[in-house]
Amino acid sequence: MAEQLTGLADDRALLGRTSTAERVSDILRSRIAEGYFPPGTRLSEDSIGGALGVSRNTLRESFRLLTHERLLVHELNRGVFVRVLTVEDVEDIYRTRSLVECAVVRGLGEPPYPLDGLAEAVEEGRRSAREGDWKGVGTANIHFHRELVALAGSERTDELMRSVFAELRLAFHVVDDPRRLHEPYIARNAELLETLRNGERETAARLLAVYLENSLERVVEVYLRRVGDDA
Repeated sequence: MAEQLTGLADDRALLGRTSTAERVSDILRSRIAEGYFPPGTRLSEDSIGGALGVSRNTLRESFRLLTHERLLVHELNRGVFVRVLTVEDVEDIYRTRSLVECAVVRGLGEPPYPLDGLAEAVEEGRRSAREGDWKGVGTANIHFHRELVALAGSERTDELMRSVFAELRLAFHVVDDPRRLHEPYIARNAELLETLRNGERETAARLLAVYLENSLERVVEVYLRRVGDDA
């Protein structure tokens, strides 16, 4: 927990003079998405409030917002915890991803498309793989899909998918072999990028649909093996 709190203290500057529960929840959501708080982690009001320099009431409101987003859960007389997903949660996350991401790609206008963010995420994944940082490869993969959604140019869609991707990170935390899960998608992300560079949005949408279906199968397989009936 000490490492996570040190990271949160670094985020304190992001709050500035206009500290609000929404901005605190943005920071915590990002930290969950980046993997700092694994599923089942108890979030201490005193420790996190102290690291961010916010009041107990502000922090409790941010916890309430993230509970509404299904990232946290409040357990009576025990406190607030990062949520542990069920298999049904994972399936619903991927159903949402497929609906939104494929629609974004199909809805692109005439090429060329602004693909710099996607290219940076692909290179981030390759760099993490060279360093043997497979958790980093997973983070790069989430960055890739976040940039893909951003091609829609819709703040509402970006906001919706921010919480979906944060939930996805919770699913990734149960993976016992992150290399096996994430490594194939380095090449598949590069393939999607190249297809979009060529302006072939319908082909890219078909590739993406199969990609997400394969990813769901892998994650559910791991989830059932690691979590079993409790999932």
